[in-house]
Amino acid sequence: MKKSITAVLVAAAMVVAAHAGTIHGKISGVKGVSVVYIQTIPGKTFPAPTAHPIMDQKGLMFVPHIMVVQQGTNVEFLNSDSVEHNVFWPSVNGNKKLSHNMGTWPQGAHRNYKYDHPGVIPLLCNVHPDMSGYIIVSPTPYFAETTKAGEFQIKDIPNGTYTITAWHEGKREHSQQVTVAGDATVNITLRK
Repeated sequence: MKKSITAVLVAAAMVVAAHAGTIHGKISGVKGVSVVYIQTIPGKTFPAPTAHPIMDQKGLMFVPHIMVVQQGTNVEFLNSDSVEHNVFWPSVNGNKKLSHNMGTWPQGAHRNYKYDHPGVIPLLCNVHPDMSGYIIVSPTPYFAETTKAGEFQIKDIPNGTYTITAWHEGKREHSQQVTVAGDATVNITLRK
């Protein structure tokens, strides 16, 4: 009985793998890390992740400076500095109605926030105006941060045609269609 269940599971995994692909690509026209993600897929929903990534305030900086998460993710904000910090964002993807202020808290304290709206979220601290960071909320689990050389890879994408979006701090976001049938290659140049 165990062998037949194992055989069925292996066969199912092989069928799923046969209908999923990987997008390989490169973002050019920028220096440093960019974010690449698949936009909303009509008729498809994804369960919220159970992991709680950490955005720290350390050395008077948001660490990491850029974080990409799936929609529905609960992010934990820490304050590792010996001074009080604040976290707020003036908009989500330019929508000021989605602005939020999490308040100010001392060293060692933390707060959580669940990101239900996809888009670019500029993080700021009203105690230290030079601090800034970004959370990019992807509507799908198909996303990646590039290497410093601009290379990226998004794995296990079901075969199909999608809209892929590339974002980099200070550049104009770029979206284009990509068809995944096994492996696909996408090269994007970002501009101001």
